[in-house]
Amino acid sequence: MATQTKILTQHIDVPGIDTLAVYRQHGGYAAVEKALKTMSPDAVVEEVKKSGLRGRGGAGFPTGMKWSFIDRKSGNPRYLVCNADESEPGTFKDRYLMTRSPHSLIEGMIVSSFALEAHLSYIYIRGEMLATMRILEKAIVEAYAAGLLGKNILGSGYDLDLFVAPGGGAYICGEETALIESLEGKRGNPRNKPPFPAVKGLWQNPTVVNNVETIAATPWIINNGGEAYAAIGVGRSTGTKLISACGHINKPGVYEIELGVPVEEFIYSDQYCGGIWKGKKLKAVVAGGSSVPILPAQLITKTAAGENRLMTYESLAEGGFASGTMLGSGGFIVMDEDTCIVRNTHSFARFYHHESCGQCSPCREGTGWMEKVLHRIETGQGRMHDIDLLVDVAKKIEGNTICPLGDAAAWPVASAIRHFRDEFIWHIEHPQEATQPGAVYRGEAAIA
Repeated sequence: MATQTKILTQHIDVPGIDTLAVYRQHGGYAAVEKALKTMSPDAVVEEVKKSGLRGRGGAGFPTGMKWSFIDRKSGNPRYLVCNADESEPGTFKDRYLMTRSPHSLIEGMIVSSFALEAHLSYIYIRGEMLATMRILEKAIVEAYAAGLLGKNILGSGYDLDLFVAPGGGAYICGEETALIESLEGKRGNPRNKPPFPAVKGLWQNPTVVNNVETIAATPWIINNGGEAYAAIGVGRSTGTKLISACGHINKPGVYEIELGVPVEEFIYSDQYCGGIWKGKKLKAVVAGGSSVPILPAQLITKTAAGENRLMTYESLAEGGFASGTMLGSGGFIVMDEDTCIVRNTHSFARFYHHESCGQCSPCREGTGWMEKVLHRIETGQGRMHDIDLLVDVAKKIEGNTICPLGDAAAWPVASAIRHFRDEFIWHIEHPQEATQPGAVYRGEAAIA
């Protein structure tokens, strides 16, 4: 097995790496010095473009291209906002990075803000992450004291102020325009687009919103070059990716992988997840956080064409939603043979109904209907037409809302029925068996 390149986690286990002194001993802030003293903002943007770095929050949009969209002609102030509102069920890699190595994010914020010619930037962090917020604030104080933030950073003439802003704990604020609304002190409702944040974002000024992992990758790109980053990975899936691995595996945790690792290797290798716990069999995987389609075991390790499925944006999506899924935020949830898919789908639906902001009627009403119908099936009161009713409601939500929360609610339900319809039918036809504690559908029989 080849040694994997570590970009974000190379020094994460070094004692004291959360302090400025130790972080600098291991090359920290070299990218700030290089960018601010030897490069122009446009040159930094070009290196990131060359790297092929894509947004690590879920959408996978090319970062350098997103930066190039920012309005530089109006003369209005520009802002960089880091989306640290990590609220996708199954995803915890941003919190891990901020808690263990806060200066890696701060260094990325300085480099990225310089590229955008922003002089005021924010880290919008999930409000429940109070301990992590305190770690970041301590690291920012250290950076100010060392002349890495504030006026005339390292004598370069570039000024930057950086603040941590806690959110209110709403899933919807992971959507960039809802995040901006919340940061402005308003209710976190997504905005209609256009205009996009790159033109009218925070306080109606040009703004870029990037994920923690995305921003933290930029110092390595500046230090080593965009082409070196692009040489890691496969095709358009360049570089490394942090994966939050959880569920029924022997070694849950955060893993930094080179994009292109076979999914089967990631699940079963001792280097990563270490296989399915208790010697059980794999049943299904949600590969990119709760909002992406679920795939059964035979489709998560192989594509419908029989090729090895890889941990890349393209390979996981191969086959479309008929037989593929999404890398998303990298929230890799593994389910063993004893998992009840109906119960799991109901749990997801309940979450999305609760987190809907209520602004769009398809999402506000549709998520409620999906939760009610799934609860009916799960509690032994389901009717056969409920299955197609769920599919129909999901179709009416998908693509008909201002933000992607509607899609995030619809996809898990539609994919669960697509791949595990027999299990839903069994719940309806055998309500007494299905409602027994620990009952699991396996083909023709239930096993408690």
